[in-house]
Amino acid sequence: MTQTTQKINLLGMGLSSLERFFTEELGEKRFRAIQVLKWIHQRGVDNFDDMTDVSMALRDKLKLVAEIVPPEVTFKQYSIDGTRKWVMKMPGGNAVETVYIPEEGRGTLCVSSQIGCALDCSFCSTGNRASIGI
Repeated sequence: MTQTTQKINLLGMGLSSLERFFTEELGEKRFRAIQVLKWIHQRGVDNFDDMTDVSMALRDKLKLVAEIVPPEVTFKQYSIDGTRKWVMKMPGGNAVETVYIPEEGRGTLCVSSQIGCALDCSFCSTGNRASIGI
């Protein structure tokens, strides 16, 4: 098991990374990664105690070395047409801008992680060259 004071954020790990973490770092079976992944992404659980089909011993182990922490929302804006915009601070200090655009019968979610996106949407500062000094 990892002997570190900083906990690993499971939310940012894909399946293969999570499988390696469970097998190599925790000495657990590979299926535990899928089990925990489902709790996080299908059931929206961020507390190991709520993962009732995971053994108590594993839950206790996870509480010592891991966490489930979403990005910090540093800005949010809601428009009268239903469009919603969020800016989220990521680990390492980078930011991601996300815009949800509701439409009849569906919705569009734009996740922009690059400065200077080519789409140049009027509501998005990522594509606005003036806002990034270009």
